[in-house]
Amino acid sequence: MQIDLPDVKAEVEAAFARYEVALVTNDVATLEALFHDDPRTIRYGGGENLYGMDEIKAFRQARLPVGLARDLSRTIITTYGQDLAIASTLFTRDSAPGKIGRQMQTWVRLPQGWRVVAAHVSMIPA
Repeated sequence: MQIDLPDVKAEVEAAFARYEVALVTNDVATLEALFHDDPRTIRYGGGENLYGMDEIKAFRQARLPVGLARDLSRTIITTYGQDLAIASTLFTRDSAPGKIGRQMQTWVRLPQGWRVVAAHVSMIPA
């Protein structure tokens, strides 16, 4: 297996960047499009456990679009072969002083493009 093929890594980095812009601007349609629409897709959030796209969509649509801006650090995207990638990043928000956020996403290349199939977001003391 080849790790971090340059063209594959560039594709996932672009998808990750698109996700980040959608997240901080509360572009719900793009956020939903970048997650695999499947009942097996999971997102563990800061205060919620979401199983399947119905729950993920309901969370995204109900979320208040305030305090979403954040600064990323230590972002690492690693690709495995042509069709699997893991994205990990730390983040801070002015709306959460004294805390550091952690985000991990598993991305898979599907017929419709790169999609998140599993995600975890949590906050810990800085």
